[in-house]
Amino acid sequence: MKKLFGHLYFQVIIAIIVGILVGLYFPKFSHVAKLISDMFINLIRMLIAPIIFFTIVLGIAKMGDMKKVGRVGGKALLYFEIVTTLAIFIGLVVANFMQPGKGIAFKNVDTSKVAAYEQQAAGVDWTEFFRHIIPSNVVDAFAKGDVLQVLVFSVLFGWGLSKMGSTGETVINTFEKISQIFFNILKFVMRLAPLGAFGGMAYTIGEFGLLALVPLGKLMVSVYLTMFLFVFVVLGLICTYYKISLWKYLKFIRNELLIVLGTSSSESALPGIMERLEQLGCSRPVVGLVIPAGYSFNLDGTSIYLSMSVIFMAQVFNVPLTIGQQASIIFILMITSKGAAGITGSGFIVLASTLAILKVIPMEGLAILVGVDRFMSEARAITNLIGNGVATMVIAKHEKEFDEEKYKAAISGQPHPTEKQYFRSE
Repeated sequence: MKKLFGHLYFQVIIAIIVGILVGLYFPKFSHVAKLISDMFINLIRMLIAPIIFFTIVLGIAKMGDMKKVGRVGGKALLYFEIVTTLAIFIGLVVANFMQPGKGIAFKNVDTSKVAAYEQQAAGVDWTEFFRHIIPSNVVDAFAKGDVLQVLVFSVLFGWGLSKMGSTGETVINTFEKISQIFFNILKFVMRLAPLGAFGGMAYTIGEFGLLALVPLGKLMVSVYLTMFLFVFVVLGLICTYYKISLWKYLKFIRNELLIVLGTSSSESALPGIMERLEQLGCSRPVVGLVIPAGYSFNLDGTSIYLSMSVIFMAQVFNVPLTIGQQASIIFILMITSKGAAGITGSGFIVLASTLAILKVIPMEGLAILVGVDRFMSEARAITNLIGNGVATMVIAKHEKEFDEEKYKAAISGQPHPTEKQYFRSE
């Protein structure tokens, strides 16, 4: 029993259950709970930029081949586009079949929050998006924790360091030690994960209440079912093709999955999943390039949610959509979901911009989703996390940057003898 209580995943499960009970019976505690959750997530965000920077720089410096770096990035983006498009298509199919919006009346709905999303959606500009990728101020990029900008600077820094040859060894060795310091900090922060999970769940239940789920229960069931099928069918088939055990992979990252479940934020697991994937045999440069890029461009769960939400609102307002219009939804979401990458509240912004382009579904329909969006964010974040991990392993295998022996040792519970255990949560 003592050994069970010592496991992080067990502590997080207990924290989530306690958080639900506190949210139900002490809803006024939600503001304090949000403070606890935000403080934990901020601790994680504090580490994201430096961990990405050192992981990418050290990986590229040791790889020394920028053509390979470009190839990894190109393959990753192609994979992202194919899989997220498939996710959008699956979301449309299931929403049409289950019809979660049928019979829901649009009345007594607070539309006051919609205007803000509508205004932000109008401001999503492709020119500005591409300009934003290149940081005008490196310090500012790190200060804001802008993953895309940190990624770009890290690649350039790693390339510059690789050109120094043997004279750059001192810097590499120093960076290795600094990197280990950040992973040691991460190890300490992860011990606080139960508190973060408790705060996140207590806030969600206390602020929104379980009664908010009743009228939109069918939508929630549809979304969760679709994401479950996507993970175990689509990603499962991909894993089978590449000889990866999906179940053992999920078991290996169970701590990260539970933390995302409790905090409703995939960011809370970003540093941890990077370390886990290295433990699973993926090379450092592949992990460093694919995971940060995936957090902006490979959002499988978000893609499913967005496509289902559009069909849901069309059903609520009795707007019949032709096959051509639904095909255009796929095309529009392929673009808009990338254009809003990295923007806070991007899910609603993408929805608003998609509705604005379609011009057949009232924008006010967003107000229906505001109350239950928080309850579906866990499913989105978990699916995104799982999808990015699978993408990293697939790209690593493609590039022959995957250590099979390390993978077998990891999934069997035996650490690889040459592995540095920066992050042991159990």
